[in-house]
Amino acid sequence: MTDIAPEPQDFLSPPFRIDRDAAPDSGRPAAEGLAREVAAEFGPRDEKPFALVARDHSGGWIGGINGVIHWRWLYVAQFFVAPDWRGRGVGAALLRKAQDLARENRCVGIYLDTFSPRAKGFYEKSGFIVAGRIENFPPGASRSFLFKPLTPD
Repeated sequence: MTDIAPEPQDFLSPPFRIDRDAAPDSGRPAAEGLAREVAAEFGPRDEKPFALVARDHSGGWIGGINGVIHWRWLYVAQFFVAPDWRGRGVGAALLRKAQDLARENRCVGIYLDTFSPRAKGFYEKSGFIVAGRIENFPPGASRSFLFKPLTPD
């Protein structure tokens, strides 16, 4: 019997390929695989989306916060107050309501990010702590990541 040696692997041509895929669900297998591994190690995310809306006396939209609660943290994905309503307490009231919501859901903290120096100052005055920053993201600015631990009432 003659042994047949395997052909040497061509390291310039690996046994796989990488394609760019723009199909809407093409990222799903990676997301689902990562979710399974993370849940196995840290427990399920138990994601609960939320939205808080501020309205004027006539019911018109003047601001809002939305995001998700997961792993006992409230994440603020978007926070916006209409320009005419800024500096009038709307943002502070929305942030207090988000904090109330976090406590109702037994969260240990709130986290968010911003690239607005004005918003960063607002968050810091509201008790948030800068956890990190990425320079030139977006170009010409920096993105700051902030969190606020919540103490039991």
